[in-house]
Amino acid sequence: MAEAEAEKKEKLTIVVFSGDLDRALAAFMLATTGASMGMDVTMFFTFWGLNVIKKNEGGIGSKGLMRKMLNWMNRGGAKRLTLSKFNMMGLGTWMMKRLMKDVNMPSVEEFIKMAEQMGVKLIACNTSCGVMGVPEKAFRAEVASLAGAAYFLSEARDSKVVLFV
Repeated sequence: MAEAEAEKKEKLTIVVFSGDLDRALAAFMLATTGASMGMDVTMFFTFWGLNVIKKNEGGIGSKGLMRKMLNWMNRGGAKRLTLSKFNMMGLGTWMMKRLMKDVNMPSVEEFIKMAEQMGVKLIACNTSCGVMGVPEKAFRAEVASLAGAAYFLSEARDSKVVLFV
């Protein structure tokens, strides 16, 4: 039994609750670092965090007036994320992206692709999707599936590290 436990990978589970550029970057830095260390990593995107994994192009296709309005105002997509502080009507976000490029730091777009290639599971919260009117087709191809709170709690229960970003 001890041999089976020794072979079992350590797990890292990250809840991505924010759709802010800086917080998404932090979450992906931790996720890809964990994966590079041999950890089994799951990222669970909920509420505003869903914006990080939405497609950059195309309409959302929500049903109902309020959901259509919400998704029109809250389009999402990794290219549209802004800073949580010092956004300054987009100037701060532009400056941050420029500084990242200067030091060869991956963009959120690149982090998403890298994470998938490293085996990080990207999961969208189906309850949040239902409330906010976000259909499964609104997400990028890298999103493994939709799941609920029970899935997250099961992953968190088995994880050595659980983070909320």
